[in-house]
Amino acid sequence: MANRAAVSRWWHGAIAAVILASLVIQLVLIFTGGADANSGESGTEIGVGTRLWRLFSFFTIQSNLIVLAVAVGLVLRPARDGSLWRVARLDSLLGIIITGLVFAIVLAPQVHLTGAALAATIGFHYISPWATLAAWLLLGPRPRLTWQAVGYAFAWPVAWLVYIFTQGAFTNWYPYPFLDATDIGLPTALRNATFVLILGLALATALKTLDHKLPSRD
Repeated sequence: MANRAAVSRWWHGAIAAVILASLVIQLVLIFTGGADANSGESGTEIGVGTRLWRLFSFFTIQSNLIVLAVAVGLVLRPARDGSLWRVARLDSLLGIIITGLVFAIVLAPQVHLTGAALAATIGFHYISPWATLAAWLLLGPRPRLTWQAVGYAFAWPVAWLVYIFTQGAFTNWYPYPFLDATDIGLPTALRNATFVLILGLALATALKTLDHKLPSRD
C-alpha cells in the first residue's frame, strides 16, 4: 500500500510536470508568434488575445487542465475519493483518452509541427493521454466510478460543444476541422459531434465496468 502510494505520487507528479511544461512552451510560442501545438497556425496575423482565447477553447487544453488538477490531487492524496472527485476523475480519463485517440487518428496527419511546438504537442497529445490511462489501470484508486458520476461527467463535454458551436456562429472559428460548420456545414459538424459523444459514452461505460472488475487499488 505504501509503495503503491509512493509510485502513484511519483507517476502523477510526472504527468503534472509534463502538462505544465507543455503549457509553458505553448504560452511562450503564443507570445512570440510561434506555432500552435493544436492546429499548427502561427501568430503572424492573429493577436495575442485571440490566440490565448483560442488556446483555452481547445478540448485538448481543457482536458489536459482537468488531468493536471486530478494529478495534483492524487499527488497530495493517492486514495482520494468523494462525489465531485469521481466526476472529475472520470472527466479526466474520458477527456484525455478522446484527446489522444482523435488526435492520433484524425488530426495528426493534418498538423505538421517542428521544434518547440512539436515538443508541446507530444506532451499534450501523446504522453499525457496514455500515461494517465496507464496510471489509472495500474494504480487506481478504484473502485470509484458510479453511473451517477457517468451522467454528471457529460455536463462538461456537452457544454463545450454548445459553446463551440455558439461562438463559431459569430466568429466562424472552430478548433477542429471535423467541427467546422463554416467549412463542412452545420449538419455534418453536428453529426461528427454526435459520433464523438457516442465514443465518449462507450468509453465511459468501459471505464465504469473496468473500475469494478479490475483489482481494487486504494
